[in-house]
Amino acid sequence: MATTTVVYSSNTAITMDLSGLASSSSFLSGRESTEIDNTGSTSKFLDAIVRGSFIVGTTPATTGGLKVFVWGSDTSLTTAALDVLDGADSTETFTATSLGATVMPASFTPVLAATSDIKYHVNSFSVARALGLSVLPKYWGIFVAHNMTAALKTDAGNTNAFSFNGIKYDIA
Repeated sequence: MATTTVVYSSNTAITMDLSGLASSSSFLSGRESTEIDNTGSTSKFLDAIVRGSFIVGTTPATTGGLKVFVWGSDTSLTTAALDVLDGADSTETFTATSLGATVMPASFTPVLAATSDIKYHVNSFSVARALGLSVLPKYWGIFVAHNMTAALKTDAGNTNAFSFNGIKYDIA
């Protein structure tokens, strides 16, 4: 009888520079990550668990927080953009009607103190589950926005501060 085992990939950085990211009261403006290609011979993951952190800037508003959104596509965004997303680490601004049609919310981390330079950890989440899918799409990525009034700290700690572990099943 075959035995199924869960296999996790090594931790892989998600390319995205949040250093100095400006606040967006509506969460429409933020930063997109470089797309993750799930079509390679060593990837083809069924799901991915994303985790990350961020460092707040000067006196952040305690009524704010950081939202992480995910997107998925059957086609590379370098070939066919998904609204304003082009698959490259860059700042982007959605319209009020396009945000919810393009990306799905995955995580929200509230700021708990109006203290500068505090590092917050984002709760881990499943990409497939956040997208409402049973498996990962061929291409995926994240979009991050915050509404803490002050920009995120300009610091190396906000560069590539998100990562993922891919999940596969081994049947032996």
